[in-house]
Amino acid sequence: MPEEEKPAVNRRVLSGMRPTGKLHIGHYVGALQNWIRLQHDYECFFFVADWHALTTDYADTSRVKDNIFEMVFDWLAAGLDPERATIFIQSHVPQHAELHLLLSMMTPLGWLERVPTYKDQKEQLKGKDLNTYGFLGYPLLQSADILMYKASRVPVGEDQVAHVEITREIARRFNQFYPGRKAMIGSIVPGQDRPANEYEGHLPVFPEPQPLLTPAPRLPGTDGRKMSKSYGNSILLSDPEAEVRKKLKTMVTDPARIRRTDPGSPDKCPVGDLHKIFSSSETMDKVREGCTTAGIGCIECKSWVADNIVAILNPVQERRRQYEENPRLAWDILEAGSARARTAADKTLADVRESMRMSLGYHAPETLEQEPQKK
Repeated sequence: MPEEEKPAVNRRVLSGMRPTGKLHIGHYVGALQNWIRLQHDYECFFFVADWHALTTDYADTSRVKDNIFEMVFDWLAAGLDPERATIFIQSHVPQHAELHLLLSMMTPLGWLERVPTYKDQKEQLKGKDLNTYGFLGYPLLQSADILMYKASRVPVGEDQVAHVEITREIARRFNQFYPGRKAMIGSIVPGQDRPANEYEGHLPVFPEPQPLLTPAPRLPGTDGRKMSKSYGNSILLSDPEAEVRKKLKTMVTDPARIRRTDPGSPDKCPVGDLHKIFSSSETMDKVREGCTTAGIGCIECKSWVADNIVAILNPVQERRRQYEENPRLAWDILEAGSARARTAADKTLADVRESMRMSLGYHAPETLEQEPQKK
């Protein structure tokens, strides 16, 4: 195979977050740290999923734009680099809606109804009317988000693998219905180990993305439950030092330590879980020794983890201030990223339309081409 015909290795990654406002340290260790690492090794597209926010919060959109700013301030302050990654707003790339529409024509209803998070969220959010087309179709919109950029990798936690799997099934179904351009026999599909001749000599329009499992450490909130703003138990990336220390002082600990002289276990303590994520091995050794022998009190233990969290947050907050003082800086980054995303999306939609014989260009009707010319 000549050098110029060899397909490039697909190193694209796509991920996004709903704009819920300021982020907490659970978002930082659960997603942002991983995104920051990925941007150095992959071609990354990170997007604000504002349309996805409407699937559950369609009744009140008054905070959407402000929430976008607050979230993106945290992204940039944490270390996302617009020179290395494309950072954009989903609704500023309307091609997502067109691809979602086209995919909806061929996606079986049962595929959407069986997505685990569809049932889970419907159960958890009983107070909201979620009997809407948008809520049922949000997994398909996620698939359109991924396939739009022909991403080969999608960073997710284990609970999100089902979303990647339905995207793979949708990509496979589309490729079977609408073969892409013809390829030389033996060609390898970009980003896959699958030969093109499995698609009858055509390169598929969409690669089948693979989940890129993200380690998701258990990060408890101040009440011991999973950290969540909705629970009111979170430590925000933007919380000042005094607020961080105040929140941690009230954090629940090992219930076995009723009195200062009672020994405990870091493995049964939410504060111990924070130490495992934010503290050094030397500090962890001190925590384990002091807790199990009652050599230290819980207040002292909390102050150590507070020191480490504050040390991480201080430079993040320093970088955040420039965007708080001049929000236009963040908006310009989002606008530039959205323009780059639209360019990539246009290329994908051109391939989609061509494979579906619905291109925007002129093609003479085949029936006329087959008729003999009149003399």
